[in-house]
Amino acid sequence: MNNLYAKGDGILLIHNSYQQAGGEDRVFDLEVRLLQANGHRVYQYQDHNRRVPGMGRMELVLGTIWNNSSYRDVTALIQRERIGLVHVHNTFPLISPSVYYAARKAGVAVVQTLHNYRLLCPDAKLMRQGKVCEDCLGRSIPWPGVVRGCYQGSRCATAVTAAMTSTHRLLGTWSKCIDQYVALTEFARSKFIEGGLPAAKIAVKPNFIDPDPGCGRPGDYALFVGRLSPEKGLATLIEAWDRLANPIPLRVIGDGPLSPQILAAAARNPRIQWMGALPASEVRRQMQSARFLVCPSIWYESFGMIIVEAFSTGLPVIASNLGAMAELVEHERTGLLFTPGDPADLARIVQFALDRPQLLDYMRMRARREYEQHYTASTNYHLLMSIYEDADRHNSARVRPNALNDLALERNVCKPPINRPAQS
Repeated sequence: MNNLYAKGDGILLIHNSYQQAGGEDRVFDLEVRLLQANGHRVYQYQDHNRRVPGMGRMELVLGTIWNNSSYRDVTALIQRERIGLVHVHNTFPLISPSVYYAARKAGVAVVQTLHNYRLLCPDAKLMRQGKVCEDCLGRSIPWPGVVRGCYQGSRCATAVTAAMTSTHRLLGTWSKCIDQYVALTEFARSKFIEGGLPAAKIAVKPNFIDPDPGCGRPGDYALFVGRLSPEKGLATLIEAWDRLANPIPLRVIGDGPLSPQILAAAARNPRIQWMGALPASEVRRQMQSARFLVCPSIWYESFGMIIVEAFSTGLPVIASNLGAMAELVEHERTGLLFTPGDPADLARIVQFALDRPQLLDYMRMRARREYEQHYTASTNYHLLMSIYEDADRHNSARVRPNALNDLALERNVCKPPINRPAQS
């Protein structure tokens, strides 16, 4: 067992939850339960974006760069609960990178999971106007994104995000205050290295599925599951189904800003059924009975949790040959790949799959085996412990910062506190 467990030190997980719960929130909960199930003392420090609408603009701006309340809360929690390691999932926009400095002041190792591309791109997607965009990659100040208002279609909102990443790049936060990063794929790791993060500190650990849902039996429909937003490639999906001569029925599960377009497509094409947002248990049931899952995203995807969930049910995946998806899906083994954003090629690949039922059966078996070998809770726990041990070694090798320097940084950068109780 690793040193953290042997010493009885607690592990603190930190996460800023989103207004609409998504993959990052789910992974945070899964890792909390994984650590608890393996006997660790686990503490949680969280905030939630539902507070954002009630906040003043200046309070939000300053708190995004440095939240003194978070700094004090985490400092006190580390001391009170004998925390041995801090694992951060998301600090944007409420918690802020001040929590790294709280851990550093206490001499505690810090791990940061890179769930999205926020440190490289103000909009966190490396995508603009429906295409991959790397114009801000590697820049100390991501000014192209600010000029274009990439985040929420607002130059002001984008400037806040850019100010946070640029300020902490200047302070050396990303290189000095984090002992180990967790990238979700080798593809993502390569992008973060290209963007300036230290290669020696970036490990690869995929997400996982727990509990094991088990396999089902293939049915007579295809499936899309995800947020109904432009980057998910829904326009490509709908046009591909319009092009198919005798399309297999398509069930669309999810909600989001493109819901009206999906509703209109379902009204026009009787082979398309929009099922709205469904509970996780029902999504798994739908996967167990589907013929294949379609993942037509037009951005890199930071991981593709839905792909691994499909594998856990033995469901092959037809995915864009792009980014993380091209790494997770092995062509003609666990699924099929098509040209991103090309509805004609997607239609061709779907027909190719439908014409080859034996290949679909083979890919179904391989998809399930892929889950069993790489994406179970047990496998993930061993990877996570290895990363924690590396972080602890990096932290131990680093000269502990002078407390007076930390206090000086706090006085110079800290802003009026945002009152929020710590959760544990």
